Amino acid sequence: MKLLKLSVVCLLTLVMTSCYEDRDDNTISANEINDFVWKGMNAVYLYKAEIPDLANDRFSTSEEYANYLNSYGTPEELFESLIYERETVDRFSVIIPDYIAFEQLLAGTSKSNGLEYNFYLKPGSATEVFGIIRLVLNNSVASGLGLERGQIFDAVNGTPLTQDNLSSLLNQDSYTLNFATYNDNGTETIDDDTIDSTTDSVQLTKQTYTENPVHQTNILNVGGNNVGYLVYNAFNNNFSNQLNAAFAEFQANNVQELVLDLRYNPGGSVLTASYLGSLITGQFTGSVYSKLVYNDDLQELNTDFNFVDNINNTALNSLNLNKVYVLTTSRSASASELVINSLSAYIDVVQIGDFTTGKTQASVTIYDSPDLSSQNINPSHTYAMQPLVANSINVNDVEVPSNGIAPDITIIESPRNFGTLGDVNEPLLAAALADIEGLGRFTQPQIEFRPLTTTVDKKVHEERLYIDNEIYFNRITIE
Repeated sequence: MKLLKLSVVCLLTLVMTSCYEDRDDNTISANEINDFVWKGMNAVYLYKAEIPDLANDRFSTSEEYANYLNSYGTPEELFESLIYERETVDRFSVIIPDYIAFEQLLAGTSKSNGLEYNFYLKPGSATEVFGIIRLVLNNSVASGLGLERGQIFDAVNGTPLTQDNLSSLLNQDSYTLNFATYNDNGTETIDDDTIDSTTDSVQLTKQTYTENPVHQTNILNVGGNNVGYLVYNAFNNNFSNQLNAAFAEFQANNVQELVLDLRYNPGGSVLTASYLGSLITGQFTGSVYSKLVYNDDLQELNTDFNFVDNINNTALNSLNLNKVYVLTTSRSASASELVINSLSAYIDVVQIGDFTTGKTQASVTIYDSPDLSSQNINPSHTYAMQPLVANSINVNDVEVPSNGIAPDITIIESPRNFGTLGDVNEPLLAAALADIEGLGRFTQPQIEFRPLTTTVDKKVHEERLYIDNEIYFNRITIE
């Protein structure tokens, strides 16, 4: 299958001057990394047609092309110039200075102390911040110290948190959390609430850590039926067998209902998302689960992902459900949204929580190599890119709205009552169980606490829907 038309294929060779019929005997020197940035974006970028500088006929001579590349001081500067409407449309394409570290992160390995946080402005303040532990990762530094979801802190290393300093304080490899308590002063309003500092603290040091995204499973008896509960935190294909094992537990316990907790799942592999949809169902094997649609130059790459019945020849422990409950927050992104969007074309999906992120596009990691794959990479630098390359749609050609998927039952997590994951009284899970029992649907309280957006310990999967490279590059050739 041809990836590109001939005029673009020339630009994919490492020696750009060899592509031009009007070249002379003098080699035109161009910035090597900028060369990779342009040719990669020209080859695969989803919004190529919207960027005049990516047109196949943009340059008439190799000298013009070289001058263009050298007009940008850094690869990042050139990359950003080629992004289509960064604030509203393409919020997600990234350039990667060190693909070796990036690949480790994609595999789930990073430096971490095992804590994930939400941050909020203190009641009555426009600058002061407090944090709350939203997740303690299993077998991590934090879990070994006995830290728990819902613990509140308002300072790091004795320095009170503000919007300006929280990222620098918490992105250190070692730091001390200074704990506090939330005091609602016995009223329903937040105006008189206070964050009261305590003398309690804990010192944390990050270590190399590999996260199993299958964070938690529970079997809950509700009205005489077994309800499966799964907290799933990333679509990482390296842990597909663990995901299948979780559903084996559900099968063995004759689970009749499933609550899928994706509230902190920022995305990941398209293939793994198809596995999860197939595990929840099982009755649609062979039918189209989701589709990827590429730019006009790459229509031959358009791909259907079907419901499947195995992972690498291991049978799936599918539940054959006709209904699933999915818990979400604004951090539920990309592959999480794909699951909701794709399953909703086949079964009843009851979404509980907040609007999702709103990311319908998929990306792939491309390298400075003759065919942009991870084979024969240029050894002179470690840059790679993960640009958006395709739109993800369901079998009915419906994409995820840019403002996110709206919940059926709105419940916003509040530091007043974070609850324990898997506890029947935790607000989002309680809403799902009440609906299962037919007790009526929860209504959202008037008070809404929405977390701040930060870069603290941001995961590499954050807002990512990516195509596994072995699938993408096995389907293409450069001629």
